[in-house]
Amino acid sequence: MKKVVVFGGGSGLSQILKGLKLFPVNITAIVSVADNGASTGRLRDELDIPAVGDISKVMLAMANTSSDLEKLMNYRFTKSKTLGNHSVKNLLLTALLDIKGNFDKAIPVLISLLNINGIVLPLTEDNVNLVGITDDNKKIVGEEQLTKCDKKIIKVMYDKKFKINPKVIKAVEEADLIIFSTGSLLTSIIPHLIDKTLVNCINKSKANKMYVCNLFTQPGETDDFKVSDHLKEIEKYLGKNKLDVVVANDSIMNSELALKYANEEEKDPIILDKEEIEKMHIKLLSDKLYTIEDNVYRHDSLKTAYLIFSYLMDNKEEYEKDNH
Repeated sequence: MKKVVVFGGGSGLSQILKGLKLFPVNITAIVSVADNGASTGRLRDELDIPAVGDISKVMLAMANTSSDLEKLMNYRFTKSKTLGNHSVKNLLLTALLDIKGNFDKAIPVLISLLNINGIVLPLTEDNVNLVGITDDNKKIVGEEQLTKCDKKIIKVMYDKKFKINPKVIKAVEEADLIIFSTGSLLTSIIPHLIDKTLVNCINKSKANKMYVCNLFTQPGETDDFKVSDHLKEIEKYLGKNKLDVVVANDSIMNSELALKYANEEEKDPIILDKEEIEKMHIKLLSDKLYTIEDNVYRHDSLKTAYLIFSYLMDNKEEYEKDNH
């Protein structure tokens, strides 16, 4: 089976993995561990650990388990002051971290419990924070603070040097396809592209590099961005002409919910600018890729994964033709 490495964090990565796990591919999900908000942030402050929230969320998305176990893992102790609205999955992973000493030994236990076919790797075992530099040269520390910042962030870095998980390097070297998933550019994608060793490894990899574009802009971060602007932003960190293919929605979103997004959250549907993408010599895979779940726009997991898998298989056939 082909090996697919997916970089990301949070809900965006989880949504892609829900569909991709249904296809015959070996998945390695690589997750940023710099989140410092909500339950995860409090656990980090109290216990001096890397962020567990995005990893546990991604693991649940990849799980092959009963709906009851899924509900249990997502359960939050909303009525308890002591348990502070923590989810069961966050507490479980935190407990395993304490018992086993690191993610490398803790994650396999949860993978077994959730019957996951695939690998989940933290970007690093180190306890690090994201730092953003604004256009007026102010320093913003913390992922949550970056997402709430009302100024333009022009650069993202970490608060200290850290060691990339060696298993991440190995997964990239062996990959047949590398995907940068949907999600916040600043806090889900770019955190993986700050360390030069990893960026060089990604660029040297024989695998094609794919970006799955978001459905909506994010206020203060990607205002007025078209699909090509997202590609250019990633290539600022990855290097010019490094992306091979983009997956993007090509259907108009004009529902009442889309108007609500625009009026209340200042989020607009991302415009697909095909001519600009063509100029960048990046292959475009497009379709109606959105769905509405619980009154929220999300990527259609199955359709998005189908496009990814079809591309992977088409590339395999081309490779086999060229080598006969």
